[in-house]
Amino acid sequence: MRVESVQIGQVQDLGDWTTATYKFPVAGPVFVHALGLTGDASADRKNHGGVDKAVLAAAASQVPLWRQETGKPDWAAGALGENLSLAGLDESTVCVGDTWQVGETLTLQISQPRQPCWKQAKRWEIKDLVVRILETGRTGWYFRVLAEGPVAPGDALGLLARPHPEWTVARANQVMHFDKTNGALAQALAALPELSASWKHELGRRF
Repeated sequence: MRVESVQIGQVQDLGDWTTATYKFPVAGPVFVHALGLTGDASADRKNHGGVDKAVLAAAASQVPLWRQETGKPDWAAGALGENLSLAGLDESTVCVGDTWQVGETLTLQISQPRQPCWKQAKRWEIKDLVVRILETGRTGWYFRVLAEGPVAPGDALGLLARPHPEWTVARANQVMHFDKTNGALAQALAALPELSASWKHELGRRF
């Protein structure tokens, strides 16, 4: 398990829309602070960023799948705005509340799955991309930063704690997006101390 690549991007004004979803690989090391990667930005601080969503990660193994399924030959790491492309991990193998050490000092904790937005669809000119992301479960996930430090491609990942092995990111996605009438599951997920405040609020409407 390792960091395959690191991506950052700045806010771009593209005429009829403003976005920072375009992320580009950097050699690193890049310092990661409580609100994200140095040199990275978000165009919508209301729905993206903050301490609960400081770093966006995705499975590196999914890049070739997306490239093939979308027919976009330039689909690469960072295509969905992710900061970290991780080898050896995906939504079925990581859990809400997982604490991971990255390299020597950086410590990250999974706070929630990523909820895709319309900007990815607009960037790639694929109208149903958000639906595809949710249906495939390839959402990626957010980390909060427990201990600041640098990150670079090739850094090893080490699992420090897994308090909720029953709550994979895949299962959390299922509850949030598909099992919307199951109040008991919503309550159980919302009860996780490590879950982001925004997901707790949304799930709280169901019970």
